[in-house]
Amino acid sequence: MTTHQVTGALLVAGTTSDAGKSVLTAGLCRWLHRRGVSVAPFKAQNMSNNSAVTPDGAEIGRAQAMQAAAAGIEPEAVMNPVLLKPGTDRSSQVVLLGEPVAEVTALSYRRLKPRLMSTVLESLADLRSRYDVVICEGAGSPAEINLRAEDIANLGLARAADLPVIVVGDIDRGGVLASMFGTLAVLEPADQALIAGFVVNKFRGDPALLAPGLDQLRALTGRPTLGVLPWQGGLWLDAEDSLTLDAAGAIPAAAGAPGAEVLRVAAVRFPRISNLTDLDALAAEPGVLVRFVTTPDELGDADLVVLPGTRATVADLAWLRERGLADALTARAAAGRPVLGVCGGYQMLARTITDEVESRAGVVAGLGLLPAQVVFEPRKSVGRTAGEELGQPVRGYEIHHGRVSPDPGTAPFLDGCRAGAVWGTTWHGALESDGFRRAFLAEVAAATGRDFRPVGEVSFAAVREARLDLLGELIADHLDGAAVDALITGGAPRGLPVVRTTLDPGPDAVE
Repeated sequence: MTTHQVTGALLVAGTTSDAGKSVLTAGLCRWLHRRGVSVAPFKAQNMSNNSAVTPDGAEIGRAQAMQAAAAGIEPEAVMNPVLLKPGTDRSSQVVLLGEPVAEVTALSYRRLKPRLMSTVLESLADLRSRYDVVICEGAGSPAEINLRAEDIANLGLARAADLPVIVVGDIDRGGVLASMFGTLAVLEPADQALIAGFVVNKFRGDPALLAPGLDQLRALTGRPTLGVLPWQGGLWLDAEDSLTLDAAGAIPAAAGAPGAEVLRVAAVRFPRISNLTDLDALAAEPGVLVRFVTTPDELGDADLVVLPGTRATVADLAWLRERGLADALTARAAAGRPVLGVCGGYQMLARTITDEVESRAGVVAGLGLLPAQVVFEPRKSVGRTAGEELGQPVRGYEIHHGRVSPDPGTAPFLDGCRAGAVWGTTWHGALESDGFRRAFLAEVAAATGRDFRPVGEVSFAAVREARLDLLGELIADHLDGAAVDALITGGAPRGLPVVRTTLDPGPDAVE
């Protein structure tokens, strides 16, 4: 089969959340792109507080923007038609084709989903009309059969669009063979007919040890394992949510020898943290160590504390006070030790927050570390930004309801302000601008007395491209490319056996 003949679509489902769907989808996009195939990513419904802004000002899931980069194209709203941004454990903002349209609970959203399916299918059809291949990513797991009736992202989408499905499982968690078998077994026969194979993610060790299990899985299900992706250290890509943080709560450090001293960055891990990917660019600098923290003691040795974005500014500010972190930050600022607030974190640094939109809490006292006031407005500000700071060009994007107004005469910083060693901005992604990032780190080093010097000229864009290329190589080296091409072009094989549970044995059950 020649490359230009690869046309069609495929859905990547997972045994669990964070099983590797986003990474596998990105890897497939990069693998196809490097072969000259016109490819686009798609995720019908994404629940994440990590989002990105398209060139025309639409808000979509950060993972889909990363997958678009893997495909060598600009992100579009139709790549993630439905984005859910959790504000509490029971409610989320619904972003439809890049625009916020409603606040829903889990139950009210279930009633809304049938009406969203037409938008989802129209968006997928649009992409399929313009690209040779569309790689779709599922949401959560198709084994959530309690949600199957209104599903628009997994088998509900696959059935409606006749998509072949591969199921990826994370072997690092344990029980991957059982979860793959169980995912298939709980599905109704018509759904099972679209499950065409499995992929094992994050395998460590000798594949020969795993082979007998994969052989037995095929005997039990009638479906092959299309590949075993090895565990790959240092592969940190625009995370979809905070589940991707490792047990230590740290972003993997960049390769390369640091200068005379290292800079330690502590990012506060809010309960409703959003756009934690703002820290990725800092961690890409050799000699900068980034970790996420939740207690005052963890701030002690930090050269820089970052308050990142949050989907619930007032609620997470209350959490900050309950944990004792607010007092630690106040003492830190008084001692002239650096603090950076981004978006929601910037809002917390202000004197007052007036919120009749997000939390409806009215007027709330902020930390008072910056001379500014915040007022939440009904219309969300979403867009890409550009400017200059610290003598360097800067690009970023903003997504927020809260509008911050610094006092007249306050020192500016990007679109925000600064007071001493406390900085605040609404711009996400600003630290991806290489010259600005290094200039900002130099200011942090000067304020802390660290003898820190950047090593070389790190390009964050090049770092991201290299990681995407590595994903493409993992796919090329460890997946059955011919079998994947056949699924994309021809769909799921007909006549796949149905796996029956003991509760419902049938004549076509796999023996």
